[in-house]
Amino acid sequence: MKLIARWLLLSCALVLLTQMDPAIQIKNFGSAMWAAFVIGLLNAFVRPLLIVLTLPVTVLTMGLFLFVINAFTFQLASRMLTGFQVEGFWHALLGSVLYSLWGLVIDVALERLMGRRRVMPPDA
Repeated sequence: MKLIARWLLLSCALVLLTQMDPAIQIKNFGSAMWAAFVIGLLNAFVRPLLIVLTLPVTVLTMGLFLFVINAFTFQLASRMLTGFQVEGFWHALLGSVLYSLWGLVIDVALERLMGRRRVMPPDA
């Protein structure tokens, strides 16, 4: 349930992002759901590989290159989908930063609302 709520809220965050930056366009809410799904997959599988491959650059820039990696995965998702378009690197950078911040807020809110299931230790 929590995963589905997170997915729907991140899709809403993408729609809100299109209202803030006209260079980021989403055709409809279904496209936003697909975009949130693809961004999640890219962040789970491609982003860690990119972080390992670019570790020397990331260390030299004191971690700032991670913003470039986030923008790249955001723009890669837009190139993979037809209903989600991002025009240019700077808009992808802004979109990825705002999307990440909203994702953090959504995670904290869902954690407070739904909480974690705690496993009780067996009686000794």
